[in-house]
Amino acid sequence: MSATATHSFVLEHAPAEPAAAERHFLSKLAFETDPADVHEDLRRGHGGIVVVDTRSPQAFALCHVPGAINLPTRTISPETTASLPRDQVIVTYCWGPGCNGSTKAAARLAALGFRVKEMIGGIGYWRKEGLPVEGTSPDDASLYA
Repeated sequence: MSATATHSFVLEHAPAEPAAAERHFLSKLAFETDPADVHEDLRRGHGGIVVVDTRSPQAFALCHVPGAINLPTRTISPETTASLPRDQVIVTYCWGPGCNGSTKAAARLAALGFRVKEMIGGIGYWRKEGLPVEGTSPDDASLYA
């Protein structure tokens, strides 16, 4: 049985050269982090990050990343961010991949002069990885409200 040549959707666009791919992926990492890395920094007591939950106060109260502060996206302003440290990286998160609240928050914070990264996957992926949470209903809070 001979293999027949077929169109490749993966190779339809030529892959980048290795040096260009490295620059691209390193650039992407300058803007994003993931739950495992955030958890490890928090576990180690690394003082270089502040975790910001950009969801509603109600969602935050039910379940959030330990040590996170609540700053809903739509409330971000010079006044509401006055107490945030400027010498640390702000890590934003929201519900998960289907929510862009943390992306909007990161953009607003950057516009206000903060260094910021977005935690991809949000609280949904944090919980899927079995990482610890705090709140009034940490074990049974809905992933999306």
